Amino acid sequence: MRLSLPLGLVSCALLLACTGGAEPGSDPGDGGDDTGDGGGDGGVDPAEQLALDQESFQALLQDGASDLEAVLNGIANGSGFPLEAPDGEYWFACLCEGSGWMLAGDHEGWSGQAMTEESGGLWWIKVPVEEPDGSLYKFTNGSDWIADPLARRYGYDEYGEHSLVRASAAHLERRVDIGGRGLQGRELRIWVPQDGAFTHTLFAHDGQNLFDPEATWGGWRLQDSVPGDMLVVGIDNTSARMDEYTHTTDTLYGEEYGGLGDDYADLVELDIRPMIEAAYGEAEVTGVMGSSLGGLISLHIAHRHEGAYDYAASLSGTLSWGSFEQHNPTMIELYEAAGHRSTAVYVDSGGYGDCVDSDGDGLQDDGEGADNYCPAVQMAGTLEAVGYTWEQDLWHWWEEGAEHTEYAWAERVWRPLAVFESL
Repeated sequence: MRLSLPLGLVSCALLLACTGGAEPGSDPGDGGDDTGDGGGDGGVDPAEQLALDQESFQALLQDGASDLEAVLNGIANGSGFPLEAPDGEYWFACLCEGSGWMLAGDHEGWSGQAMTEESGGLWWIKVPVEEPDGSLYKFTNGSDWIADPLARRYGYDEYGEHSLVRASAAHLERRVDIGGRGLQGRELRIWVPQDGAFTHTLFAHDGQNLFDPEATWGGWRLQDSVPGDMLVVGIDNTSARMDEYTHTTDTLYGEEYGGLGDDYADLVELDIRPMIEAAYGEAEVTGVMGSSLGGLISLHIAHRHEGAYDYAASLSGTLSWGSFEQHNPTMIELYEAAGHRSTAVYVDSGGYGDCVDSDGDGLQDDGEGADNYCPAVQMAGTLEAVGYTWEQDLWHWWEEGAEHTEYAWAERVWRPLAVFESL
C-alpha cells in the first residue's frame, strides 16, 4: 500500500528493538579504537598478494609472532584462508582452545586429519584438496564442530555454518576486523553471486543479522531474497551502534546518544567501498540499505556523500532522530532543505500511526504509533514535495501492522531489493 500523505511519527522505544550490537540502555561508547586496516584489498595484484601471504604464513610457522592474531587477520583479509601453498596444497589455520583439533571436510570424507599445534593456540595443517570448488570443511576436536572463523568463503546448511575451500556458486565471503576513522573494527559479510558476476552492489548495515539463520530474532535470511545479479556487503554493527548510526545527538531515557554518523558514513564510502571495489570490481549501480537506525544511517550516507549512491533504502527507519528531546535537524528536514537530488529513495514501515505535531516543530512525531510508521510517511511526502517522482526515484510501502523485528523485515525485504534491481 503506497501512501503519500505528509505525516510522520516515531516512538523512542522503536529504535531499541534493534539489530544486534549494543543492548538497549547500554553505554553508547566513544567509538573505540582503529583496530583494522582492511588487509590486502588495496589494489595489490592477486598473485603478488598470494606470494606475500605465503611468505607471512611460512615465517609465522618458522619464527612465531607476538601479534599472531593480527598476522592471521592480515592473511584472512588478503588472499584468505584456506591459503594456497606454493606447491598447490592448502594451509588451514585455527586459533582454537583446548587440544586434539582436526580438520574434517569433503576432501577426506569427514573422518578428521590431525592438526599441528604451535605456541599461542595456533593449530594448522597443509593438505591437498583435489576438487576445491564447493568443498566444505570444519574444525573438530571430536566433540565440537566449528566453522573456520577466518575462512574467506562460507555458507549455512542444516548443521549451521560451514566453511568452503573455494566456491564458484553463490556464497558468502568475509573480511575481519575492518575499522578506521576512530571507529571499532567489525566484520564484513559479503554475498557473492554465481561466478562473481554482478551489476549491482548494495551496502547493508547490521551485517551479523542479514544472512545467519541463527541471528537475533531470526535474521533477514537475505540470501533467500537477493537477486542473482547483486553483490551485498553486510557491515556488522558494534557496541557503538547508536552513536555510529545517528547523524546527530539526541536524548533518550535521560542519556545522550549519537553523532558519529559522519565518521561511519566516511568509513563506508571512503574505506570499505574502495576495498570492496578493489576486490570484486565496480558495479553499474550502487546502493545502501538498512532498518531502524540502519535505515536512518543509510539515508545519511547518501546525504553526506551526495551523488555517490544511486539508491538508498530505509526499512522502518528512525527518521525523527534528533527531535526526541533535543532540537537538532532530523533526516526529514535535511532532505527537505537539500531539495531534489540524484539518489533514488525507498522508505517503508509496518505498524500504524496517530500522527500529530503537538509541539509545533514541524515533525508529526508527538502521537502514538508503531514501527516508525509516521516518519516514513512524512519522509515520502516531503520528498514528493521537493520534486521526487513516484515509481521513478521515490517509493514508499506500508506493511500494515507489521512489527519492528527482523522477521518482518525479512518478509518484505524483497520489495526494496526489487526496486534496486530495476534501476
